Amino acid sequence: MKPLAISKLYKACKLKEFEFTSTRNLEPLEEIVGQNRAQEAVRFAMAMPHGGYNIYAVGRNGLGKRTMMLRYLNRHAEDRQPPADWCYVANFDEPRSPRVLQLPPGLGYTLKQDMEKLMSRLVKAIPQAFDSDTFLERAESLKNEYSKLQEDELERVAKQAKRKNVSLTMSTPGGYRLVAMHGDQPHTAETFAELTEEERKQFEDVINRLEKKLRRVLRKVGDWEQEYTDKFQLLNQETVESVSGNLIDALQKKYRAHTPVVDYLKGVRADITENLDIFLEDSDEQAAFAYAALDRKMPRRYQVNLLVHRKKEEEVPVVVEDNPTYHNLFGYVENVTYKGTVFTDFSLIRPGSLHKANGGYLLMDAIKVLEQPFVWDGLKRALRSRTMQINSLERELTLSGTISLEPEAIPLQVKLILFGDRETWLLLQNYDPEFSELFRVTADFENEMYRTPESQHMYAKFLASLVVEKELLHLDRQAVARTIEYSSRMAEHQDRLSLHAADVANLLRESDYWARQSGANMIHRPHVEQALSSARYRSSRIRDQYYASIRDGSTMLSTHGAVVGQINALSVLSTGGFEFGMPARVTATCHYGDGDVIDIERDVKLGGTIHSKGVMILSSFLASHFGHTDPMHLSASLTFEQSYGEVDGDSASLAELCVLLSSLAKVPIRQDLAVTGSINQFGQVQPVGGVNEKIEGFFETCSIQGLTGTQGAVIPATNVQNLMLDKDVLDAVKSGQFSVYSVRTVQEAVELLTGKPAGQPNRQGRYPRGTLFGIIQKRLEGLREHERHEAQLERKSEGA
Repeated sequence: MKPLAISKLYKACKLKEFEFTSTRNLEPLEEIVGQNRAQEAVRFAMAMPHGGYNIYAVGRNGLGKRTMMLRYLNRHAEDRQPPADWCYVANFDEPRSPRVLQLPPGLGYTLKQDMEKLMSRLVKAIPQAFDSDTFLERAESLKNEYSKLQEDELERVAKQAKRKNVSLTMSTPGGYRLVAMHGDQPHTAETFAELTEEERKQFEDVINRLEKKLRRVLRKVGDWEQEYTDKFQLLNQETVESVSGNLIDALQKKYRAHTPVVDYLKGVRADITENLDIFLEDSDEQAAFAYAALDRKMPRRYQVNLLVHRKKEEEVPVVVEDNPTYHNLFGYVENVTYKGTVFTDFSLIRPGSLHKANGGYLLMDAIKVLEQPFVWDGLKRALRSRTMQINSLERELTLSGTISLEPEAIPLQVKLILFGDRETWLLLQNYDPEFSELFRVTADFENEMYRTPESQHMYAKFLASLVVEKELLHLDRQAVARTIEYSSRMAEHQDRLSLHAADVANLLRESDYWARQSGANMIHRPHVEQALSSARYRSSRIRDQYYASIRDGSTMLSTHGAVVGQINALSVLSTGGFEFGMPARVTATCHYGDGDVIDIERDVKLGGTIHSKGVMILSSFLASHFGHTDPMHLSASLTFEQSYGEVDGDSASLAELCVLLSSLAKVPIRQDLAVTGSINQFGQVQPVGGVNEKIEGFFETCSIQGLTGTQGAVIPATNVQNLMLDKDVLDAVKSGQFSVYSVRTVQEAVELLTGKPAGQPNRQGRYPRGTLFGIIQKRLEGLREHERHEAQLERKSEGA
């Protein structure tokens, strides 16, 4: 069997296919590279005007889902109408329910500025108007007019009473009393008792008549007082109107196209008159409250709380919320503590990410959303109702009965984009019936893309976009070629390119660092190689410790000679994102028994379920080839030597079957070859993962113990397309120091490992003599003959 040609071990980029000299000559890619399916899903969701067409972006971390989505949205979001400004203002009829104003972009800020200018003028002008001589004279005149009317009426009653020898006196403020007089002094109880019955009766009649008249007068005085109050209020209104009327009229004219604003200004006009104390009384307490609220603008009652402000030229909002807590998402109402009392008002309402993204797009991580208490339910409620209601979390939890605000709900029109892995997506699909209704679009991101000359050119543009975005040095075409080859290595396929943008971006950053360290003005291939080497060195401490154990002999491996029942299997160990090949010795022993294959790893609970499945499959292969007519009287045991942790996966099943066949036939296996691959029940070799790391791991082991020129690795033929080996291995293959073989069946593998033909059965199921399977068949027949002989002897002894 011939080893693989060097061209099969690595697929290099052909520089002649690149029409550019560096990424400086390329237009940065603005689309989502290699994500046509996800891009179509996003385009469809953006175009759908109906509710429920939110997006769940599925893909593993590091694919650059967020970056690619932001790039796409920033390019295409301008197709939608610009969102509105949102303001909260006082509700003069119901203070606990502030009103919301929806205004065109930029107008909310203008209204806020106009109201602040208006209030700053009125705060000065209104007190001045009420301190003016004109107002004071009119107020004094009005007061004197009604005071004279009151005094005249009461004086008439008093004179009439005096003629009847009765005095009218004021007993309480606003209360009057009629008293019978005894000369110049009021009658006492004693003097009144000394009067005759007729005199007392006369006084009582007079006082009763006078009381009736006094009540009529007092009612008239009360009407005059109300009339005075109304006229004084009218005077106040005229005074306020003389100061504020023209200013508010100008604002109403300015905002006449916006009915809600005009209605609000009308309410402000009426409320100023009803709450003149805000402008006229000492405002020290209000100033202290404003200071506690970190807001010095006065008065707060007429402020405009600009919740969301858009510039006129601003595009549709694209908001990323990295910490989707309840308050960060839905907004909240702040409280101010003043003199031990907690206050709040509409000016302390604060927006959340949903408010900022309203009319646009909100991007969040699904796991972070699900981790926050009550956020997922609140989010679904908002999406269903298409409104945003600001409620305190304490109220949601019913932990506090504190009186708070109930702001008017804001209409919600947002496209929500969640990023998450497939497991989370499946859990939501299975356990949340509302999820499918609210997130009808799934953007399924690819891990890889096909590698063709056209896609390589597109990938080069993707690299150019990363260079521009990260402000890195540009790459020459050899550096681009090396990066593309590294991408194929990450994809573990010669005809694929990895779309794991995080790894590619990290490689470019580190290459940029080494290029700048060397004083270069562009990233060249050696800088990329140095970045890869440096990253490998930083992560390879455990790998180096393992290879050191091979070097000092504490890990027992042999890369020379041939041994019965012993083989080198290839495995991969992952340590925090860094993977390396780790050769392991697998041994097998045979003994007389009932045909079982004992998996020591499984029996001691160090074997995973997939590994146990692989052992059962090779047991089935043995039974179908050597025990289809008679039972096998030879049992075997398998183990990974010097393995003290769990073993899983079926990539060693080919090696395990080969070593079992060696033990059954007592034919030695070459130790200068290492094997990886899984098998099915028909003996076909199936592909496995990590084939590059496995080959490189055995090559390193052979280098430590000395290269002989006969050493090599055996892999499944279906894994040849996955080969993107390191330069050290390629150089050794070129110089004839190392080889890589591919096999399709178990028969090809054992022939390469043992040097003997496996053998093909004839019509009677007999394998030719001298073949590996023929040797095993002969040995098993001998054991069966021995078993029959023993059975005959046993029957004879029982008959005797």
